[in-house]
Amino acid sequence: MTDAPVKKKPPRILSIAGSDSSGGAGIQADIKTITMLGGYAMSAITTVTAQNSVGVQAVVPVSGDAVGQQISSCIRDIGVDAIKIGMVHDTDIIAHIHEALSDVQVPIILDPVMISTTGAALIAPDALSAMREKLFPLATLITPNLPELGHLVERSLTSTRQMIAAAEELCEATGAAVLAKGGHTEDARIVDILIRPDARAVQFDHARIETPHTHGTGCTLSSAIATLLGHGQSLEHAVRLGRNFVVRAIEAAPGFGAGSGPLGHHAVRSLD
Repeated sequence: MTDAPVKKKPPRILSIAGSDSSGGAGIQADIKTITMLGGYAMSAITTVTAQNSVGVQAVVPVSGDAVGQQISSCIRDIGVDAIKIGMVHDTDIIAHIHEALSDVQVPIILDPVMISTTGAALIAPDALSAMREKLFPLATLITPNLPELGHLVERSLTSTRQMIAAAEELCEATGAAVLAKGGHTEDARIVDILIRPDARAVQFDHARIETPHTHGTGCTLSSAIATLLGHGQSLEHAVRLGRNFVVRAIEAAPGFGAGSGPLGHHAVRSLD
């Protein structure tokens, strides 16, 4: 009689982010991504939004205490292998996230969500300094897009060269790795740059996909990277595979909505 095979447990991934009622971004995109990549998804909802492909109609933050309790409930019982932090909205939420994660020793991916795809502000004006002070020191990787990176270094960025310099500056200031995303440049190809402390820079690129359906790409990428790190991948390979997942999901977008529609997470079966 042979022993039964040992079942491999999925990595436990906690997403700390806002809820997108239309399902394209935020917690909903994270759960889809984590699940499709073989992870076990948990959530701590920071903000409830009413939004769709054409805009954000309402933003209602959850209390910081409730956010902290959600995090603690997950970690104390289920455990956690990697964490993604997205929309945090205000200083109260940020303070409670910092307190809840201060002793957690797993990879933390911070996606500094500030502005929605449709241009709506998603963070309180005074929350940026709190994010710098309390969340950046916890981060393994920070994943800003070009406007977010420009906001963090306090200058306008329009080219890949400027993006690389700004990513190096942010990496040096925070001690975290930085994945600068170049989707907002006017270049024919999308160029992303991974800057790590004391390691060579790595460039990733792919042809620009002409589509309006890119709602939730940043959320999807950050949660994909967190899940792949939870599986034990190196940071560089997790970024590479995570980008592949996003590209496949954009290509499979179902075409819902009158504006920037959701990705096709459901259709991505392979990262080859």
